[in-house]
Amino acid sequence: MTMKRSLIALGCGLMIAAPASAHDIYFAQRAKHVALVYGEGADDLDMVKRLPKLAPLVALDADGKPVAAQMVAKGITPVVEAGAPYVIVAAAMDYGYWTRRPDGEFAEATKDQVPGAIMGQHSMKYAVHLTTLTPRSVPLVPGQHLQIMPADKAIPDESGKIIRVKVLLDGKPAAGAELSPDCVNDPDGPKILTDAQGFASFRLRNQGLNVVGARLVEKSAEPKKYDFTEHLATLSFILPHAPE
Repeated sequence: MTMKRSLIALGCGLMIAAPASAHDIYFAQRAKHVALVYGEGADDLDMVKRLPKLAPLVALDADGKPVAAQMVAKGITPVVEAGAPYVIVAAAMDYGYWTRRPDGEFAEATKDQVPGAIMGQHSMKYAVHLTTLTPRSVPLVPGQHLQIMPADKAIPDESGKIIRVKVLLDGKPAAGAELSPDCVNDPDGPKILTDAQGFASFRLRNQGLNVVGARLVEKSAEPKKYDFTEHLATLSFILPHAPE
């Protein structure tokens, strides 16, 4: 069985069995700030309490050079504070190990720590946000093991137009990654699988915030502790509305 087929089969087989980590992280505008959201669909859950799980923020300027930036809690929402303008900001979160107990609930523990464990998973989450539709280039961002990037030089500026993206796992094409064109407004909508080179195309849904999601499942390196690693990645950007 090829790597592509094995990843697809594993992902399909575990789709229902892995609800503990179904929530994405993604960037969105909140009151003129770029905020980091933790949620599934329209759910906007408490990201502030999850900040300790977050790796150091990565921000890049138009030349791809690092910009000093951090997440700062503003009330119930963590927002990006940067020392200079940036065109790319990215976050990564190791959400840890989660195991389904015999009663059906999940415990934040490895399988070997849960008597009668049914299934265990390792949850990794990533988010990249573009502040422009015409970045000079989108590089591989440190810490983004699974990353979605535009495949062309510019993102279309109107909803309904076709966008082409590429999904990479550790810098290599992620064949068979499950892509959600709008994981915020249509989380249960039809999914697209990336091709052998990691590419996929779809129509932009929103004349505003677009959040594209990708999911890829890898077999465990330590099956006694967990059955698989679930990688969830998002790419967000905003299409401009007409002048007021």
